[in-house]
Amino acid sequence: MRYAPPGLCVNDFALLRDDDGTYAVLHLQGPWTTEFDHLRMETSYGRATSTDLIHWRPEGTAFGNGPPGRFDQQAVWTMHPFRHGDGMAMFYTGVSGLTPTGWPLQSVGLAYSHRTDGTGWRRHGTTPVVEADPRWYRTADRMGWRDPFVVPDDEGDGWAMVVCASDASLPVEVSGCVALATSADLEHWTVHPPLISPGDVDELECPVLERLDDGTWLLLGSIGASRGFEAWTAPRLRGPWTRRGPLGPTGAYAPRVIPAPDGSRVVLHTTPRRVGLTDSGDRCRGMLAQPKSLVLPADSAPHLAWWPGLDAWLGESTEAPALHAVGDIEVSGRPVEVALRTTVPGSAHPVLTVTCDGKNLRVSGPDDTPLDETVLAEPPTSLRILTIGEYVEVYADGVFVLTSLCYSGHPSPWTAMSEGRPRTVPVRPLHLPDPYRDDASAIWPGPAGN
Repeated sequence: MRYAPPGLCVNDFALLRDDDGTYAVLHLQGPWTTEFDHLRMETSYGRATSTDLIHWRPEGTAFGNGPPGRFDQQAVWTMHPFRHGDGMAMFYTGVSGLTPTGWPLQSVGLAYSHRTDGTGWRRHGTTPVVEADPRWYRTADRMGWRDPFVVPDDEGDGWAMVVCASDASLPVEVSGCVALATSADLEHWTVHPPLISPGDVDELECPVLERLDDGTWLLLGSIGASRGFEAWTAPRLRGPWTRRGPLGPTGAYAPRVIPAPDGSRVVLHTTPRRVGLTDSGDRCRGMLAQPKSLVLPADSAPHLAWWPGLDAWLGESTEAPALHAVGDIEVSGRPVEVALRTTVPGSAHPVLTVTCDGKNLRVSGPDDTPLDETVLAEPPTSLRILTIGEYVEVYADGVFVLTSLCYSGHPSPWTAMSEGRPRTVPVRPLHLPDPYRDDASAIWPGPAGN
């Protein structure tokens, strides 16, 4: 349902699908810690496999940083593997060290594999294949040159790469951009001016390109400051690009698009956790979240929706307490507060609530402490709430709009309070793929003794 390797956390990732339908995820991995040293704690890629994008099986480490003296000697960051010939090619971020002021020196390398399952990688040479061009991009302090993503070029027989970069023509605080490079053979690249440079973004990380059925393009980019991701669309890869606004709420990051087993497009993303699995812990790198359906209306912006592939994991409707559950609440413009957990079993004192008042939607923790909130475009008529351990998702009129974390409270029957009248909300319990897992990365099992 969600995934992280035993005892570790997940950061940026890539998805593969083999000929037999098996999925593989390659991901950055490292320990949970408040002070995360990304130069010493992200030196390898973990790998896991799945047949349904829900139940993931750890498969160990698939790739690591290079030997001393190489451009990737210090760390390896975000990657993009894809089918090439009878095997695969993978572009990845290599970090050689730090500038005198402590900024990571980043470049892009290439590896090949004769396999198609995400293993068996061998590096192409000992130097990077694409580096930032100082004519358009910062190249030392405050640089960015990471998170490559490669697709066939729609204006030729070669390839196009997008990269998270820093626009040298803008103040550093708003210099986040998506760089462009092209190649005829994957090994020799020409760097071009930015493909997208919004002018109001600090970092535009983990860019993803997806060619749609009508030949147009979708680009997803993660926004450093908001910790969410946005969408752009264009008729051609080189634009013009139209900004479509947020696609994933704060807390959803580093998305990837892949066909689900039924052929529909879904988006997977990361979601954070808190150090120590307590509400007082600092947010840290976390887990891979379950898929969302990618909806691409012809006359409006893309959005993410509930993925029907999760329905097979839901039980029969009940009014009994459930830590992992899905519930639907009719709102119809009326203010409503839904209590999901209470201080002790059977108590009427809420600890975790979802409140909707017109366009204002928020999640609150103990003592009504605000946890996360958003402002909707319109008052919703219905809400769908998902809880998996500490993780909370809210869908408004079918659109994924809010995520949060809460480690407090005990499961209780969900209660919706509207216009002074309480009512019990039926829920469908969510069955976990691996309910007996008990390592540090397992889904939070609820309060001790529960």
